[in-house]
Amino acid sequence: MPNGLWCLPPVMPYRAQMDATIEDRLAIRDVVETWTSARDSGDWAAFRACWHDDGYMMATWFQGPKEDFIKVSQEGRARGVNILHFTGGCRIELAGHRAIAQTRMTIMQRAEVEGVLCDVACLGRFYDFFEKRGAGGVGPPEPAEKRDGRWAMVLRQPIYEKDRLDPVQPGTSPVLDPGLLAEYPEGYRYLAYLQVRVGYPVKKDMPGLHGPELADLYRRGGAWLAGEPVAP
Repeated sequence: MPNGLWCLPPVMPYRAQMDATIEDRLAIRDVVETWTSARDSGDWAAFRACWHDDGYMMATWFQGPKEDFIKVSQEGRARGVNILHFTGGCRIELAGHRAIAQTRMTIMQRAEVEGVLCDVACLGRFYDFFEKRGAGGVGPPEPAEKRDGRWAMVLRQPIYEKDRLDPVQPGTSPVLDPGLLAEYPEGYRYLAYLQVRVGYPVKKDMPGLHGPELADLYRRGGAWLAGEPVAP
């Protein structure tokens, strides 16, 4: 106790750790926001940078490697496919060089449904498997120019919680096929209906507000944070 004063423990290691955590969270959040902005605006270079090379996308209408997803997104945009996204709050779980990010989102698509121009809005969450690779990170090797310790997506799995369909012009109303509508889960029933009618094959067992698909996704997320590999 020099000079009659208590010696306080150093705070720099804790502060450095806290700063690193904040930096990681900001980097992940930046990827989440860039993904939405870049895809909806057609900035494919920025969009590609959101993914690791082995990144994989799961969606109602597409499931496959990120490069294939970029290709079909480009082709759809050229044909006039109208899909937009909005993101909200983001919860991030960090475990070293791995993370799970859950982000509130809305998927909005416009197209003709049974001869009537309609908007579908589907609310849910993006459930993203993130990894920081290179510069001390883990994961498969990447090209030298990408070994910079960057956070990027390994897998994006949306969770579809509820949706609705609205005619764009007031006073119009499409007559829906109840049998087709009933084929799809409640969380994305109307989105699936629209996408099937415009020609997309739609997956019927995506995670929703509750159920075994959601429980399995949470299990896989926990395994990812514990260091296990993830498969689509």
